[in-house]
Amino acid sequence: MKQLLNEFRASPKKLILPAAVIAVLVLLGFLPGMTKPYTTIMLGSVLMYVILSLCWNMFSGATGYISLATAAFFGLGVYASAILGDVTSLPLPVMMLIGGAAASVLAFLIGLITLRLRGVYFTIFTLGVVKLMETLILYLEVHINGTRGRFVVSYSFTEVFYALYVLLILLLAAIIIIKRSRFGRALVCIAEGEDAAQHIGINATRVKILSFAISAFAMGAAGAAMATRWSYIDPGIAFNANYSFLPVLMVIFGGMDNLLGPIIGAAVFAYLQELLTTKFPYIYMLAMGVIMIAAILFMPRGILGVVRDIAARARQRKEKKNGNP
Repeated sequence: MKQLLNEFRASPKKLILPAAVIAVLVLLGFLPGMTKPYTTIMLGSVLMYVILSLCWNMFSGATGYISLATAAFFGLGVYASAILGDVTSLPLPVMMLIGGAAASVLAFLIGLITLRLRGVYFTIFTLGVVKLMETLILYLEVHINGTRGRFVVSYSFTEVFYALYVLLILLLAAIIIIKRSRFGRALVCIAEGEDAAQHIGINATRVKILSFAISAFAMGAAGAAMATRWSYIDPGIAFNANYSFLPVLMVIFGGMDNLLGPIIGAAVFAYLQELLTTKFPYIYMLAMGVIMIAAILFMPRGILGVVRDIAARARQRKEKKNGNP
């Protein structure tokens, strides 16, 4: 703690960004009471995508393993909440814990099987898991429940918003703690060179599996919360592949080399998605595709990369103006 205080005294600018993030989070907590119900619904969707993007970046951004299993973990949380709400009267936080635990167990099992694979083989397998879970749940629903889907016990939009809000704060705290720990440094070593990391004594497989399971927990918890916002779900809704692809695109859009990148990318992209779906429903997918292609072509390092480039050019102009070489 003393060392951190000394660092902040030496460089007060380090306090600006954390202070801004805390201010935004505090303001966000008051918004549902100050806005219309539609805005609360939209903010809940934004929070969901921020959580999914942070979780994806927590594993894939840190290790370099591109996972497309997000929809599987999210969908399992959705179904855990739907089933529990059908047979019990558990409070929402408890259902989120159970949904997160179910997703974490699935991620642990997938990790044991697949995290010795590398590159495109791992990516393809994780995408296959999404389709496998969708098909399996559909089979069980039809042959056991006798229907394709099920109705869900609903909570108010405000309750769901605050459930996701608390989950986001806990997730941010967990990411910061992990990043500063030996476990986080091991993840960075794996991304820079897995073979080299193993040579210096890091159990790469164990670290990857644990990271995969931790990130899946928050995905499943978010799914359990969002399920209560929908009156009806089926496997196609719960395991929609968009929940796998959109967080990846959002992280790329914002920038993956910083904690703020996934947050900004998810917030902007989720708002654009909501706006385009409402205003231009017939060209929504085309518009999203054009925006994403433009972002990849002109912002390869995301929004944060553009901001850094602008700041660097401004510093260079200032130095030239002051006569510094």
